[in-house]
Amino acid sequence: MKSKKIILVLRIIVAVILIQTLRFKFTAHPDSVYIFESVGLEPYGRIGIGILELIAGILLLVPKTIWIGALLTLGLIGGAIMMHLTKLGIEVKEDGGVLFFTAITTFILSAIILYTHRRNIPFLGKN
Repeated sequence: MKSKKIILVLRIIVAVILIQTLRFKFTAHPDSVYIFESVGLEPYGRIGIGILELIAGILLLVPKTIWIGALLTLGLIGGAIMMHLTKLGIEVKEDGGVLFFTAITTFILSAIILYTHRRNIPFLGKN
């Protein structure tokens, strides 16, 4: 029972991280625009990724779709990590690496969530 509460807290943390960044993406905050211009995805990538992050955050909070939300989050944040490592750098606009380390944390927490809900993935079965 205690582990279920811990996983619930992790789900909420990841959902909050995903959803709180949406205000920057959807309002075309200059930092968000800079990031997406740097990787060649402005404006459609910024908006599209924002929509996918909103969906992932919601899916993480719905019991039957936790694994889908975690998997989607891993894909989105994995892409963000790769952009940091290949095009953006760890530090973006003198943020001290906050965005990068938040992405790493979100990726790890999503992996834990997915691992704990692996039995709910239909094509893996109830093993």
